[in-house]
Amino acid sequence: MPKMLHTGQVIIDLVMAVDQLPQIGGDVLAQSAAFEAGGGFNVMAAAVRNGLPVVYLGRYGSGRFGDLARQAMNAEGIHIGIQTPAQRDTGICVALTDASAERSFISYIGAEGEVTWEDLNSVTAEAGDYVYVSGYSLLHAGKAQALLDWTLALPDAINVVFDPGPLVESPDLALMRALLPRIDVWTSNSVEALRFTGAADIGAALDRLAEHLPQDVLLVVRDGPQGCWIQQAGERRHVPGFAVNAVDSNGAGDAHAGVFVAGLARGLEAHEAARRANAAAALAVTRWGPATAPGAAEVDGFIREYCGD
Repeated sequence: MPKMLHTGQVIIDLVMAVDQLPQIGGDVLAQSAAFEAGGGFNVMAAAVRNGLPVVYLGRYGSGRFGDLARQAMNAEGIHIGIQTPAQRDTGICVALTDASAERSFISYIGAEGEVTWEDLNSVTAEAGDYVYVSGYSLLHAGKAQALLDWTLALPDAINVVFDPGPLVESPDLALMRALLPRIDVWTSNSVEALRFTGAADIGAALDRLAEHLPQDVLLVVRDGPQGCWIQQAGERRHVPGFAVNAVDSNGAGDAHAGVFVAGLARGLEAHEAARRANAAAALAVTRWGPATAPGAAEVDGFIREYCGD
């Protein structure tokens, strides 16, 4: 079976639940607080729980947060490709979830923001594998160029999945322009797609993305509770979502991306993989925390119960 090589960043989230964010200079009390592995870990955990072998092809640090990251990956069965830890610790993210289930982040990058060509060649990418590239990685001076060069050198038989994240705002970044022709699968939420393209709606965003990307690229744009849109070779399809009572949206997009790629790796058609991803994201938002993606059996059961399949 193919595997996922995740080249993004595993960080440690300080997850806190609040009624509302404080005003500038203000203070609020949190109902809960916990340290959890997050960032790229969320996507990898979702993929592994749905049957796709995963290799973390990024750095982890020396220190308490690096230890937490390594322990979390080991517990999920994620293979750590780069065995030697960096000299500094893994970074952290303060993740605040308010009463509306929306989340806000403040991140500090540590060891995960560094990687070399030699690091990336620690594990061999094979035909049919999925290399997952995060837009965050393109913003790290200690990582971006090596990652780009390595990705562009990959054989065509290896699938490159790109997740822009919230900080890559346009196709005009030099590294982004170089990467665009090599992307096989684009996965983002609607806000990210609209910002990246400057479009006013998802339909226009899909059209503009298709202009920037290869002709046969598979586009996936998530639309919250409404589900997602997929498009390939000019054919567009809306895949409906599942109505649930959301309590925490942190990690929902990551759950969607990981389960979607796992579905493609199993040979599912894109719309079936998207349906499973929608179900996984729906379940994820009913739970607190960043890495709340369900496993394959739970996704199957949820779809059967919800749809009577």
